[in-house]
Amino acid sequence: MPYPKHLINPGEEVALDLRPHWWYFSKHILTGIPLFILFVLVLRLGGTPGTLAKYLFAALVLVWVAWLVLKYSQWTFTHFVVSDKRIIFRTGVLAKHGVEIPLERVNNINFNQGIWERVIGAGDLEIESAGKDGKSTFEDVRHPDGVQQEIYRQMEANARKQAAWSAPGAAGPTAPPAASIPEQIQQLAALRDQGHISAEEFEAKKAELLERM
Repeated sequence: MPYPKHLINPGEEVALDLRPHWWYFSKHILTGIPLFILFVLVLRLGGTPGTLAKYLFAALVLVWVAWLVLKYSQWTFTHFVVSDKRIIFRTGVLAKHGVEIPLERVNNINFNQGIWERVIGAGDLEIESAGKDGKSTFEDVRHPDGVQQEIYRQMEANARKQAAWSAPGAAGPTAPPAASIPEQIQQLAALRDQGHISAEEFEAKKAELLERM
């Protein structure tokens, strides 16, 4: 599911739309190891204690599966987006949490990767910005070094656009030239013929315009 288009501003272009790396699930999947050990122990029990233990184990498995489904839903609705104007982080299924950092406010970008994270292409990204939060940390980012470089590229492109807009002579749309006096007289004649002004008003305005020539 891509980042919702209605949350993108008009004229804004998305450079990256990422979900967390699959390593995001590791700590949740690894919780199944104690369940497997418990399963081996339950199989060795017999009689009534064994039956009760099996029911308890089944309940724990259901809870574990429900927990994984919840985490998958959170993963599906988690986006790390880099556009040509801002960095966006949005997560949450029902309750939403979001962070937006304009590119011009980004001061520094750092990434952290352990040895295993380098092997699988995951890591954490730290973005320092000029704001009340100061530093934002995003975990389990896919190829954080590449994301860092892409953010810098978008920052440079955004800075060039800002410089071009603020450069001397880079004015906005120019106003259309004013109509000449003969053209204004023709426009007045058309208004007179259409009944919007009287003949007296036309003659008075025409004489005023002719005096300017």
